[in-house]
Amino acid sequence: MTLPSLFDLSFLGRRDSPALEWNGATYTFGEVDDRASRMANLLVARGLLKGDRLCVYLANCLEYIDLYLAATRLGVIFVPVNVLYRDREIRHILHDAEPKALITTAAQTEFVADSPSPVWLLEEIRTEVGSYPATRRIDVTDADTPAAIVYTSGTTGTSKGAVLTHHNFAINAVNLLTCWQFTSNDRLLLTLPLFHVHGLGNGVHCWLASGCRLRLTERFAHDQAAQWMDEFGPTVFFGVPTMYVRMLEWPLDVAAPIGSRMRLFVSGSAPLPPQTLEDFRTLFGHTILERYGMSETLMNLSNPYIGERRAGSVGFPLPGVSVRNLDPDGNPVADGEIGELYLKGPNLFAGYWRRPEATAEAHRDGWFRTGDIAVRSPDGYYILQGRRSDLIISGGFNIYPREIEEFLSEQPGVGEVAVASLPDPRRGEVPVAYIVPCGAFDAAVLEAACRANLASFKIPRAFVAVEKIPRTALGKVQKHLLPKRPL
Repeated sequence: MTLPSLFDLSFLGRRDSPALEWNGATYTFGEVDDRASRMANLLVARGLLKGDRLCVYLANCLEYIDLYLAATRLGVIFVPVNVLYRDREIRHILHDAEPKALITTAAQTEFVADSPSPVWLLEEIRTEVGSYPATRRIDVTDADTPAAIVYTSGTTGTSKGAVLTHHNFAINAVNLLTCWQFTSNDRLLLTLPLFHVHGLGNGVHCWLASGCRLRLTERFAHDQAAQWMDEFGPTVFFGVPTMYVRMLEWPLDVAAPIGSRMRLFVSGSAPLPPQTLEDFRTLFGHTILERYGMSETLMNLSNPYIGERRAGSVGFPLPGVSVRNLDPDGNPVADGEIGELYLKGPNLFAGYWRRPEATAEAHRDGWFRTGDIAVRSPDGYYILQGRRSDLIISGGFNIYPREIEEFLSEQPGVGEVAVASLPDPRRGEVPVAYIVPCGAFDAAVLEAACRANLASFKIPRAFVAVEKIPRTALGKVQKHLLPKRPL
């Protein structure tokens, strides 16, 4: 099924129903449909054809949705660009994707001054689009048509463009609607950036496929989110761990009513510390549902909507998704043992844009290598242990940073923590803990706690206080940007 066909369940079936709230205005599904049609006709008039790439370098806004829907109808490949990226990062995407055009605002043109593609200003498009008719045109009939090229976060190097098809996105939406029990009665507060698959592939697609009501904001604002939730009365909220950590700062008389009205809080894009889940449950009276996905695969596993949402776990494979947990030689590991996750299913991307070697390297015997290390419990829950690239081998012992991070996050005075490696002449490399204090910081106390609870080779050789942990816009830790301090 193509995305226009899936979305027409709402555009044609619920045309007069309220669909979208943005900046104090409310739009029906019919009005959103007409906006997309006008935008599609504008793009055609400006010369875009099926298969062309369109880069969009914008913060969340109404036109972002218009442009995305127009592209999916025309067969134009949508290329979202992280609004926090600057010259070098944007230049890489523009040269790699070779878009027909890049759309941004006048204020952001300074970051795309040397763009090899024409730059179209959002301000001009806003003025021009009203002159085009709302005549519908759907040029996509094959679900294997690429819908988007989503560039990986580049936490360890140059980002690659994952090609996601209409079918990838459609099966992902159907899975989430089924497993998370979305209906047209839901109200979704979406504060995630639309340049990421979490906001776009989960948020926008669940909204349009279910016909629920959406309130979109430009970004998550900790000091305004409680008011948004009180005003809008959402039943569903998609967030990342850093959002939930900030929400723990709300007083009980604010948090408890929000939790009582909410049907589903979902966390993803980065590991949710078990302590955060427990603290959130105590404050909000609601257990966050943690799931696991990737740019290349969309959603893979999820804790159950009905059943135990296990702290520290990402749950079970979603329908149609096959999972293997393998050792370095490609052999299955037993439950309780550490392996690397391999995936197969209709959610898997079509490959990396113009990188056949990288695509081949990312697969093994037809299975996609996630690079994520995990353990499967005897009753089927998967627990992520971190990235394969994060593995620390110290004196011949394997150290998985997440185990240390989870322990340290439970200690008094520790706000955030990331464990990374530093070179060591005797042991090859050793773990170092980088900590954002939320109280008195005492490295000796933390070291003593580690010595009492962890194997000696897992004890960080240093505890470094930092003002913040470097993260991507979706909260994924960028360990390569942590300060490299001599021991």
